[in-house]
Amino acid sequence: SFVAIVLLPRQFHVAVVENHNEQEIKRAAWLFPLYLVLINLFVVPIAIAGMVTFAPGVVDSDMFVLALPLHSGSSVLTMIAFVGGLSAATAMVIVESVALSIMISNDLVMPFVLQRREALLQGRDNIGSLLLIVRRLAIFAILLLAYMYYRTAGDAQLASIGILAFAAIAQLAPAFFGGLFWRRGTARGAIAGMTVGILAWAYTLLLPTFADFGFLGRNLLTEGPFGMSWLRPQHLLGIDLAPLVHGVLVSLLANIACYFGFSLRRAASPIEQLQASIFVPTDLTPITPAFRLWRSSITVEELTATVARYLGEERTRQSFASYATSQRMALEPKDEADVRLVRYGEHLLASAIGAASSRLVMSLLLRQRTVSSKAALKLLDEASTAIQYNREILQTALDHVRQGIAVFDKDLQLICWNRQFGEVLDLPPSLTRSGIRLQEILRFNARRADVAPEHIDQFVALRMEGYAAGGEPIQERFDERGMVIEVRANSMPDGGLVTTFTDITPSVEAAEALERANETLERRVRERTEELTRLNIALANAKGQADAANISKTKFLAAASHDVLQPLNAARLYLTSLIERRSAQDDAPLIGNIDASLEAVEEIFLALLDISRLDAGALRPEFTTFPVNDLLRQIEVEFKPMAAAKNLELIFMPCSLMVRSDRRLLRRLLQNFVSNAVKYTVAGRVLVGCRRQNGNLRVDVYDTGLGIPKAKQHDIFIEFHRLDQGAKIARGLGLGLSIVERIARVLEHDILVDSMPGRGSRFSVITPRSDAAPSVVPQERQVAVHPSQLVGVTALCIDNEPTILDGMETMLRGWGCEVLKAPDLATALAVLEHGERTPNGLLVDYHLDESNGVEVIKALRLRLNENLPAILITADRSRRVRDEARAAGIQLLHKPIKPAALRALLAQWRVMRVAAAE
Repeated sequence: SFVAIVLLPRQFHVAVVENHNEQEIKRAAWLFPLYLVLINLFVVPIAIAGMVTFAPGVVDSDMFVLALPLHSGSSVLTMIAFVGGLSAATAMVIVESVALSIMISNDLVMPFVLQRREALLQGRDNIGSLLLIVRRLAIFAILLLAYMYYRTAGDAQLASIGILAFAAIAQLAPAFFGGLFWRRGTARGAIAGMTVGILAWAYTLLLPTFADFGFLGRNLLTEGPFGMSWLRPQHLLGIDLAPLVHGVLVSLLANIACYFGFSLRRAASPIEQLQASIFVPTDLTPITPAFRLWRSSITVEELTATVARYLGEERTRQSFASYATSQRMALEPKDEADVRLVRYGEHLLASAIGAASSRLVMSLLLRQRTVSSKAALKLLDEASTAIQYNREILQTALDHVRQGIAVFDKDLQLICWNRQFGEVLDLPPSLTRSGIRLQEILRFNARRADVAPEHIDQFVALRMEGYAAGGEPIQERFDERGMVIEVRANSMPDGGLVTTFTDITPSVEAAEALERANETLERRVRERTEELTRLNIALANAKGQADAANISKTKFLAAASHDVLQPLNAARLYLTSLIERRSAQDDAPLIGNIDASLEAVEEIFLALLDISRLDAGALRPEFTTFPVNDLLRQIEVEFKPMAAAKNLELIFMPCSLMVRSDRRLLRRLLQNFVSNAVKYTVAGRVLVGCRRQNGNLRVDVYDTGLGIPKAKQHDIFIEFHRLDQGAKIARGLGLGLSIVERIARVLEHDILVDSMPGRGSRFSVITPRSDAAPSVVPQERQVAVHPSQLVGVTALCIDNEPTILDGMETMLRGWGCEVLKAPDLATALAVLEHGERTPNGLLVDYHLDESNGVEVIKALRLRLNENLPAILITADRSRRVRDEARAAGIQLLHKPIKPAALRALLAQWRVMRVAAAE
């Protein structure tokens, strides 16, 4: 009865399957025994009254509850007792039938059906209806078998039938209780024990009941099978006990022996060990979960590292930082993680791997002090269930994808696929099952494609090589079906292969149709292309000639710059000597004007050289921040005399704003504007001013000159192009505005022209405005040379131009220097050979008759001193010359020479000479 209370199907179903919470079990633990006690309080008086009232054997004891009211003549009470007994029996039968039908459908029928779902379900989507049918048939079969046994048992008492059933249910007890208290128990031992126990129960208890009913002869009970008395069912092995005790004892002993024997013969499998650790209690009683979590030795660092394995380090760091901010706490890596932090980590994990898996991960992390192995493995079961559910969802999703998908393991055996895989490739069922090798599928396709038998292996090898390489998709044609399949294969980390198969027949047919439509166009395109190619070749030749001419022009300008700058350099040298001689006071303004004009000529010519470098692609502007008013004052000083000579009023409006541009190029641009305005204005005035415009500064040059027709405002920027009216008023070459256009393009400044014939013009340049501090521009200081500054410095000057040598000698002697001069290296060596003074430094022109200045300096250093200071003077501003001088340790000055720069370098020579003397 004890075993029946726990293991009878209806008891187990109500207590376990239909259980909702632990409180129900706790309540049943006292309520069910109380019910049994109360029911027996009524059973005992009825049984005593029946035995007293009726003679033995006259009335079945099972009918006392009905016989007693009938004997007393109370038909109403009899009816009440009958209805009560019927309702109780019906409820018991319903619960028992439902419990057994659920067990039969869930544990016997459905596993069989799911293993053969393709053959048995036949595309059935609603498995729930099938489940209902199975359970209804199971209930019908159970009731039918029960009725058949009732009819066979005849007048057997209900109690005897129940005792027989209890003995059968007792065969589940060894495996049930052994699994709860013995770790070595295995499924093999449980099955063997229950099987032997049921057979022993059937032989010792069930078989004799059929003999009692007359279905078997009594000889089986009295003499045993084949006359072997020691095999008599009720006296097996000569044991002489009551039949029920004998049958229960023999069956349970056999059951227990087989359970222990078969369990000990083989070690438990891993899953059996896991299940044993769940149900079998450990020796140590775990402490309460709240205390364990609160006092856990898990650190914040360990917790975050565990979460980061699933969420990534960046997301984990941000999440825990946000949590710490919201809780107003500091998370130190070595601190213990409290219960709230652990739960927050579990919540983060649940967002990525699900609640069951997150609980499992956290349980395994805390298993030493917080989660027993039983709880961890329970969570593992929950996680496995979730994984199985997710796999079913994934399979459903794959089956609804248009492409066929197949996954092969590292041995290239099919392990996962969707329904479209078989449909797209039109594979038979035998090739769409787990374990089929990829080679077999390829061989099937080869035979279907009519590949010759001797070439099938080569066909398969080529396809396998293509699949293994991955990368570009492979197109497979199935001519017998008129289909084209695109196959994409990608390798998995474990060596497996994921392949997709897409029917691209419509796309291929469309492409082929388009190709056929384009075939007629290819010839025409080819003809047009050949004609266009001939024209392009002719155009390229013409452009090449034009570019060559332009490059030749640019190179000519760059080369001619040396010859042009030579007289300018000589003029600068002579003028410097004249200034430093301190002429009469009346001549000082005249000398100053000559100096300013010469400086303007130098800057203009240098700008022209920069333009030639621009055409050659070598000019890079030097952007600085400076006050635009400084630039305007310089231009005003330069053009005041020119305007006054034509009786024109030249007005410059002051401006306090800063601009960012190349000072020299912007000045050259504005010089052209003002020069043209003064040149082509007959009467009136020229106004120069600035306006703010959208964060920039617009510099405007207004004049009251002839004006320019709108149709010709673009032509004025073309080289050597001049308007007829302007050509009659002033002389020129027509290069000014073309230079302006090039400068503006280099500076990335916009040029605006607004003009009306007869009313004048406005030329504007828009330059970026800046709020930064102005860049410091070193100003040359021309001061009189004191005798004590450069006295005693000896310089050897070498130049193939006599005028340059004379001008240099005049200027240097005016500074108190001693000068040795020579036109070439040979003459310089001769001067040194017969001279009494050794030079403190060298001043050498780069372009000499028979060599260049760098070679001459190197030769003289070998003759005099390897560390002798030297200055290379040249009009060549190319990078090649600059790099050559830097590599030789030679200082560089460009023509025309700035006296202040030269004087500073010579002062360094003097310092070096004094240091050497000390």
